[in-house]
Amino acid sequence: MIHVLGIETSCDDSCAAVINDKYQVLSNVVSSQTEFHRRFGGIVPEVASRKHLEYLPLVLDQALRDAHLDLENIDLVAVTQGPGLLGSLLMGVCLAKTIALFKDKTFLGVNHLEGHLFAIRLEYPEIQPPFLALIVSGGHTEIIGVQDWGKYRHLGSTRDDAAGEAYDKVSKFLNLGYPGGPIIDRLSEGAQSDRFHFSAGLENDDTLDFSFSGLKTAVVRHYSSLEEEEKKDEKLIRDLVASFQESVARVLVNKTFRALEIHGFSQIVMGGGVAANRHLRAKMKEEGEKRGVQVFSPSPSFCTDNGAMIAACGLFHWERGRKDSWEMDPDPRLPLTSIE
Repeated sequence: MIHVLGIETSCDDSCAAVINDKYQVLSNVVSSQTEFHRRFGGIVPEVASRKHLEYLPLVLDQALRDAHLDLENIDLVAVTQGPGLLGSLLMGVCLAKTIALFKDKTFLGVNHLEGHLFAIRLEYPEIQPPFLALIVSGGHTEIIGVQDWGKYRHLGSTRDDAAGEAYDKVSKFLNLGYPGGPIIDRLSEGAQSDRFHFSAGLENDDTLDFSFSGLKTAVVRHYSSLEEEEKKDEKLIRDLVASFQESVARVLVNKTFRALEIHGFSQIVMGGGVAANRHLRAKMKEEGEKRGVQVFSPSPSFCTDNGAMIAACGLFHWERGRKDSWEMDPDPRLPLTSIE
């Protein structure tokens, strides 16, 4: 039995997981830094790097304990090479290289976005390409055509803010807290999502690209125009953020299904932190049922950053003979490319 250790540190979560060669998850440990970044209303890269240095040894130890293994039982170490925050990536890559050096193990770097694609394989091994993928998170909003594992075609992306980034910025301006996604999702439940209408940039154009900066600004301007007493009106604020969330979901759903029609895919896979959003998941499923299209999403714990998806992606490439040299370095702008 082959065992793969996956390490993920692209942003502010310190993650380690172990899977076997049947893509079964033996452990999946995530240490969040949210409490440390909340006071700043967003992620501070320097703080994130230092916390990775503190947390990674503990996370690694717990992942091995949960899997009932030690490092001698690990055959491959897979680590996020990029994209992400350079300092954070460096912490994970250094740990992976250290383990590989002192325990004489193979290691390789994994693209973070490709890891999100492989997350679905951990729970739904029967799902196989071709499929259309929507990767949506705090740092990315991408539509990707997956012809086969390892063979990708970039179809659309955001031209400014990622969807999750827009959530965080709206939440921060409205003094709702951080991270914005879960907070707005919770406040929107049962609220009137059609009370206000906001349009997203590029929503009605012919491309498959996104633009959320203007939508974010429209919400902020509307809030700024309110009287002080109105800003204290809980129902109004809940309706406001619910209307914002409805607009984000609408453009994501419409663009994804437009890509489906243009490029002839028959199934959709979602991934990334925003794919854990209950409203988006419901809207995608609803539209899929109308059109007779299957829409798959990992469990929320596999939508957000985790080491298991990195291990799964690493296993796939390792089985095809790939391994990295000691010269492999983190790349904060690592592009998603197809294998030869």
